[in-house]
Amino acid sequence: MKLRNAMYSMIVLFVGMFQATIAKAEGIDAAVNSAFASSTGWFVSLIFAPLPGTSFPWIVLWLVVGATVFTLYFGFVQFRAIGHSIDLVKGDYSDPKDAGEVSHFQALTTALSGTVGLGNIAGVAVAIGIGGPGATFWMILAGLMGMASKFVECTLGVKYRNEYKDGSVSGGPMYYISKGFEERGLPGGKFLAALFAVFCIFGAFGGGNMFQANQAHAQLSSVIGDYPGWITGVVFAVLVFLVIVGGIKSIGKVTEKVVPFMGVLYVGAGVIILLMNIDQIAWAFGQIFEGAFTGLGVAGGMVGALIQGFKRAAFSNEAGVGSAAIAHSAVKTNEPITEGLVSLLEPFIDTVVICTMTALVIIITGQLVSDPETGLLLVEGGRVVTADGSSGVALTSAAFGSAISWFPYLLVLAVVLFAFSTMLSWSYYGLKAWTYLFGEGKTAELVFKVLFCLFVIVGASASLGPVIDFSDAMIFAMAVVNIIGLYCLMPVVKEEYNSYFSRLASGEIKKFNK
Repeated sequence: MKLRNAMYSMIVLFVGMFQATIAKAEGIDAAVNSAFASSTGWFVSLIFAPLPGTSFPWIVLWLVVGATVFTLYFGFVQFRAIGHSIDLVKGDYSDPKDAGEVSHFQALTTALSGTVGLGNIAGVAVAIGIGGPGATFWMILAGLMGMASKFVECTLGVKYRNEYKDGSVSGGPMYYISKGFEERGLPGGKFLAALFAVFCIFGAFGGGNMFQANQAHAQLSSVIGDYPGWITGVVFAVLVFLVIVGGIKSIGKVTEKVVPFMGVLYVGAGVIILLMNIDQIAWAFGQIFEGAFTGLGVAGGMVGALIQGFKRAAFSNEAGVGSAAIAHSAVKTNEPITEGLVSLLEPFIDTVVICTMTALVIIITGQLVSDPETGLLLVEGGRVVTADGSSGVALTSAAFGSAISWFPYLLVLAVVLFAFSTMLSWSYYGLKAWTYLFGEGKTAELVFKVLFCLFVIVGASASLGPVIDFSDAMIFAMAVVNIIGLYCLMPVVKEEYNSYFSRLASGEIKKFNK
């Protein structure tokens, strides 16, 4: 009864938020934003507070330190085991009879669809616009380190997941923190798990939903002309509902097609531009490496470049946040370590490949203005001067458009696909957090899915700055809880790792004959 009452209270809260924010159409969203900011601003400020005397958010350092610890503890597993990771994604060791709902490839694409998005397009441009080309180097380094965080959390996701009689599964930080802490005799597991679930639900409705719909509408209207946001919202809401109503299997079937397509579409466009300017690629990498250690005249120098690179990697690949572990938990496998190995490819694809591609295109197409006499980047107001004064996604669009005039239209398609796929993944993350708190019943699931789709319309229709700031803070609050859990449970992963690779070396684990 208490759980049911709690669920109803949350429904009332979300419906109230929906009614308040949709009031933008009546011209009073400024008052709503002000009220929301005044009541939640303290939490946003707490999560993104800078370290004393710096502009470096402590939460980014928390993620980077965690990634470094896991990299060292597991002996640079992200480099030593990447070959086997690729074999697993190919299905060389997959037995269709194993418990789970989706293949290794589907689990990877579902998780990728939640991380590959506007951060790769707009976020990278922001990082370079503030930290210069050198931010790219630190972004790549943080991405490589983050591979170890994904490895740990996704192994635990499978290790402690719940498997049900109908073949469905539920997993993620909620489950491995509560069950793992109990198994090891550690206190506070259930409290931390519930706290993570609450953070995840709010993050799913905001950053994983409303922000995506809002930015997708902004890009569409910039190309085809201004029109009411609710139209975009309704279209997205219907498409999202048609997919998520079928659960993770349906999501996996869509993302395994959409993610490779959008990845090839975006990276392919970038490769074309790079080939057109192949003589400048070496110079661009020189700018990246030189800028990483000198700052190339950017405000803050090397430290400024480092801060922006680490921030962008953390915000882009979500390594250590725990969200991806929810998707990877649904994989068909009886060996938890295999999904950890598959998941470490995620930050590599997201940050090292796609984010770097964006950075190279921006640098090579001459979007960053330099002083003709000194060769140093021109900086005004703490930002690098750009060719047409643009920043964020507009800067990326200008870079692509400067090479081929119709490429910005291709970029709009990529943004829409990125937004759509991100909403699919975060709907699943939020759903699993919701059912952890309120039970696995069909009614509870349907309530969440309907609410999620309603907020798609809100996101596309309203100006929701404080709401999005709050939800972003919620997403990174997930990392606080999750990394505490990872520190406590990483010896469990070490045992799984040693057992798996000893059996692989002895021949006990063999490739599956399809």
